[in-house]
Amino acid sequence: MADIFERRLANLGPLGQYSEKVHGYFAFPYLEGEIGPYMNFRGKQMLNWSLNNYLGLANHPEVRQTDAEAAAQWGLAAPMGARMMSGQTPYHEELERQLADFVGKEDAFLLNFGYQGVMSAIEAIVDYKDVIVYDAESHACLIDGIRLHKAKMGKYFTFKHNDMESLEKNLIRATKLADEQGGGVLVVTEGVFGMSGNIGKLDEIVALKQKYNFRLLVDDAHGFGTMGETGSGVAEHLGVQTGIDLHFSTFAKSMASIGAFIAGPKAIIQYLRYNMRSQTYAKSLPMPLVIGGLKRLELVRTQPELRENLWKIVNVLQTGLRARGFDIGTTQSPVTPVFLQGQYDNDVVTQLVADLRENLGIFCSIVVYPVVPKGVIMLRIIPTAVHTIEDVNVTMDAFEVIQEKLRKGEYSGKGIAVFS
Repeated sequence: MADIFERRLANLGPLGQYSEKVHGYFAFPYLEGEIGPYMNFRGKQMLNWSLNNYLGLANHPEVRQTDAEAAAQWGLAAPMGARMMSGQTPYHEELERQLADFVGKEDAFLLNFGYQGVMSAIEAIVDYKDVIVYDAESHACLIDGIRLHKAKMGKYFTFKHNDMESLEKNLIRATKLADEQGGGVLVVTEGVFGMSGNIGKLDEIVALKQKYNFRLLVDDAHGFGTMGETGSGVAEHLGVQTGIDLHFSTFAKSMASIGAFIAGPKAIIQYLRYNMRSQTYAKSLPMPLVIGGLKRLELVRTQPELRENLWKIVNVLQTGLRARGFDIGTTQSPVTPVFLQGQYDNDVVTQLVADLRENLGIFCSIVVYPVVPKGVIMLRIIPTAVHTIEDVNVTMDAFEVIQEKLRKGEYSGKGIAVFS
């Protein structure tokens, strides 16, 4: 019989196999200092495009004051226990009421974390007789929720990203199977897809409800606070809020906090309150995060200039990049991918990133195969309301430098020393 630890260490996984080379620099880096466009990395100030702090609320003075006062009044322990047992408060319920109202739903349920929350919601809302149909580019949290469905012997089908013909073909298959099993169909997709920046075709998916009987769950983590006239998300942006059965979002993006929520019909949200294992058996969301959530939601609702500032930066950045010949794909949201072309290997990628950080002072996420096709390097930019036009110009100049070096094959040989 093999030892479990030995087997794991013999196969460290697609990311873990590089851990010794990348840890502390390319993965698990320290970003230090006040949260914002400029932070320190290994003793150097960097222009930072890697934080999902869309509206700049992480260091908003009213948010900081509210967080501090709530922590001083309540501490991090209160309330003790799970919501169902001893962790219920009027503040939790008030935040739920306000969130439901904001996204146009009857009720909402607070979740401790986005990732585990939506996994648990999917697991709770479907059983082995039901069939899930999901977008091929769905976030890992949705995929893992579908894996929980699979563990219960549930069936699922995948449709090509934002491809309505593919969705309809799979809806036909799913409907037939669900009818045979005495179950129903759940379609799962996203509002804003976090890598490409594309928005889900929620209007076209909702329109398919006229032909097929299914429920629709939308993960709008990147759309909440950034999209729509009031910022409630992509469903508002596309005018189909009433067609979304379950609206999920996290506080980790525009709200710059911890936690999440799921909103929908009152009876179904009440069902989830009593059947989501991740919440039933977990401590209630700490009071400072709840009080802080109320303040953050207030600012999202009452300070549209935050969203306006964000979009001013987004528009200048995306228009400027296209004007300089960069491929930013088909993004329709603040998420801005920048695709660099050129032959590369792991050494080339590490040298390019190191050059960008060490010599050009730019810190952003980098994505390579298998997330994007071979021969493509994607830099992922997250603009925020607290970036400036000057930040945009500096970054575009830096990208032109590294793109030219990549084309000329200058990222080779020993490269740039970054580990000392």
